[in-house]
Amino acid sequence: MIKHYCGIFGIYNHAEAARMAYFGLYALQHRGQESAGIVTWDGQKLREHRGMGLVPDVFNERHLGKELKGNIAVGHIRYSTTGASLIRNAQPFLVRFKGMEIAIAHNGNLTNTVELRDELERKGSIFQTSIDSEVFVHLIAHNMNGKTFEEAVMAACKRVQGAYSLIILANDKLIALRDPHGMRPLALGRLAGSPVLASETCAFDLMEAEFIRPLDPGEMLVIEGNSVKSFSLVDEDSKPPTRQCIFELVYFARPDSIVFGEDVYQCRKEMGRQLALESAPDVDFIMPFPDSGIYCAVGFAQQSGLPYEHAMIRNHYVGRTFIQPSQDMRDFGVQVKINPVKSMIKGKRICIVDDSIVRGTTIRTRVKKLRELGAAEVHFRVSCPPIKHPCFYGIDFSSKGELIAANHSIAEIERFIGLDSLHYLSIDGLLRSVSHPEKYCLACFNGDYPIPCAGDGCSRACLEVSD
Repeated sequence: MIKHYCGIFGIYNHAEAARMAYFGLYALQHRGQESAGIVTWDGQKLREHRGMGLVPDVFNERHLGKELKGNIAVGHIRYSTTGASLIRNAQPFLVRFKGMEIAIAHNGNLTNTVELRDELERKGSIFQTSIDSEVFVHLIAHNMNGKTFEEAVMAACKRVQGAYSLIILANDKLIALRDPHGMRPLALGRLAGSPVLASETCAFDLMEAEFIRPLDPGEMLVIEGNSVKSFSLVDEDSKPPTRQCIFELVYFARPDSIVFGEDVYQCRKEMGRQLALESAPDVDFIMPFPDSGIYCAVGFAQQSGLPYEHAMIRNHYVGRTFIQPSQDMRDFGVQVKINPVKSMIKGKRICIVDDSIVRGTTIRTRVKKLRELGAAEVHFRVSCPPIKHPCFYGIDFSSKGELIAANHSIAEIERFIGLDSLHYLSIDGLLRSVSHPEKYCLACFNGDYPIPCAGDGCSRACLEVSD
């Protein structure tokens, strides 16, 4: 199964580059909890440290203060990509080629990995990992003859299909780019004159860096010396339409981030407001499932005029169940993640507002608990449309078989979860919640894939999970 959601960070010409990368990854921890890595350039060679687990568990003062020397750094936190959750697949991925030391950090998922990997192996390439990010490195190497490094990167990008935001450290040069559709986020900031790059702006806030702007779809930034130069990966007349992942705004991004130029907090509140306009039940109060449902629930309560209560309390020392790598771990997380306030439940008509239903197992367990505590009615409102189609571009639902809305009607989902009523936000309501509705990928809702993922040219891996 192809699955990938990660966070990337880079900083150039800063005396505490490794420490700033640590803080940046710490702020991006919600994007992946399996592994973390930092690579620095010390003026002569790249230094690296990677490990399995959370950022504070992987790095200590010895790594940040002594081993990871240098004023340029790139960092990565990972949730399983194309490849198993193993230390050899942890990023940044590091290689040495023709006098250059190259580290690459990748957020996204390529859809033609298998074809490219087969082609490269026929030409003599030897792969060290099972991650799709390594394909980039081999493509860059194959295009280095007679080209500058930047030209080789651009040539490599013309061969790959799918979603990617990349930060590449090549000796004393830092390169950042987004795919031409702009599916994955990447932002540019500045910290005391030093260029900074991150998947989300919350990483800038922690270190009090200034947010400059998001990278444009299909843009490549080359940071070297005192210059920051911008290039386009595609010609203007052949540039594809922008198709940013709207699920970043629905679920993944931290609410205090600006992603794709959107204020995530305000977008989620507006999703809740639009949801209330579509379907507000007659209940005693609105409650979120913390923490992801809080912001849409606030908007829902404000629009509907219904009381807002926190009748479930989250244990903040338990990770997010959706981005755990196995179903067994997800099921365990459901049991210990949140606990109801019993006095608020008995005899009450409750409307739960949450941001999504993917598999339905988490919500079913929680609703069952509410029924056991004596809830008179349990209604559910979802601040995004039904997820009916697999995502091949980097979110962990890459087969229809695991999507409850792809295989069941609304009435069937109501019965399965144990609800009195269920309503999903319409696609129109979702699009009214963002500033530029024409720029978003909605494939997981409507099956309209901006990059074809079936038939000719599609990776075999995609075909294997598309049924």
